Amino acid sequence: MARATHPDIESVQLTDVLHALADPIRLGLVQLLSDDEERAWGQLDAPVAPSTLSHHLKVLRSAGITQTRMEGTRCFVRLRRDDLEERCPGLLDATVAVASSPGSGLTPIGIKQES
Repeated sequence: MARATHPDIESVQLTDVLHALADPIRLGLVQLLSDDEERAWGQLDAPVAPSTLSHHLKVLRSAGITQTRMEGTRCFVRLRRDDLEERCPGLLDATVAVASSPGSGLTPIGIKQES
């Protein structure tokens, strides 16, 4: 499995971050990950095909919003909260707060229960 690449925080552009956050699925993923817990990709219960979920996670990673860690054949994702706060102060917290409000258009993303 290829190693995931992440942009240096200095190269993260606000326009890329805003583009990544503009999609309801990606916004739902960010809201789910806003508790700062690392999640396995297989735990993410999104209303899209696995290949589409993979695409959304790649967009978030490429924008500098998330970090992916691989362990064997499993992939784990978490927010780059500290890095993003350094580069775009207050953006993540404000985005999650608005996304959590009623009528936000957010696509609910859950966590699959492990068996």
